[in-house]
Amino acid sequence: MLSETHLDGRAGIDAGLVKRLLTAQFPQWSDLPVTPVEVDGWDNRTYRLGEELTVRLPTAPGYVPAVEKEHRWLSVLAPHLPVPIPVSVALGEPGEGFPHPWSIRRWLDGDTARPDRITELAEFAESVAEFLLALQRIDATDGPTAGEHSFHRGAPPAYYDNETRACLRTLEGRLDTDRAAAVWDAALAAEWRGEPVWFHGDVAHGNLLVRDGRLAAVIDFGTCGVGDPACDLVIAWTLFAGPSREAFRRTVALDAGTWARARGWVLWKALLGLAEDARQGRALAAGNLRVVEEVLADHDLA
Repeated sequence: MLSETHLDGRAGIDAGLVKRLLTAQFPQWSDLPVTPVEVDGWDNRTYRLGEELTVRLPTAPGYVPAVEKEHRWLSVLAPHLPVPIPVSVALGEPGEGFPHPWSIRRWLDGDTARPDRITELAEFAESVAEFLLALQRIDATDGPTAGEHSFHRGAPPAYYDNETRACLRTLEGRLDTDRAAAVWDAALAAEWRGEPVWFHGDVAHGNLLVRDGRLAAVIDFGTCGVGDPACDLVIAWTLFAGPSREAFRRTVALDAGTWARARGWVLWKALLGLAEDARQGRALAAGNLRVVEEVLADHDLA
């Protein structure tokens, strides 16, 4: 999920716990320094382990299925991809008061993607699209079918229909909910009938690493699986715009129905944030408003 900066100790996980788990289960690494990463994800807590490794621990039961999934599959996917991904080197067990499995992975250098860190955004958009195409070409046989483990990424967006319509009711009078409902209806109508392919499930700027202005790695495959790749297109609106969005669209070369479902996915996520703002009496977040406006405009041109 989207990355944020967090203090050590979130979700009851801290460096001391990591040290105890290592001492009990992987003593060969227990003398290495353990430090929280500067920018951490929400679903998991991640610690730097020495210079070459990380420790990753799920923060709640809902994120546990990703641990073994990533341990099993990322080493299968990695050789076929144009940039590195975080391959797991060891799988830890519950212990020391921590109730979930956890993993040790290779460290990947890079900064999270922001326009000011990217040399040429259109070229970067093409690189992200090429990564997704390479992922989709990997044999999907026996891969984890989209469902609860992927938070239904890769499945029809209809799973979130009730939630989306509740958000639209909450936001009536705050944005053009009639046009937004038309985007959502189009997403539901554009049924996916393709062969299952691998998808990442959370292609967000925080999960794309940049080095020397270029795409250097892709991280956080917790919502990955096999199914419909439409969910991986949301970056077209959350990071790209204008020429970079067109470069991404041209390179990924997916059909109009897939783009309709992608608009549904990004609309659902933006509406969630906006509806929460409305319920809390806050001003609607400008970033989510921009995404909604651009998705509506894109739908009008489709």
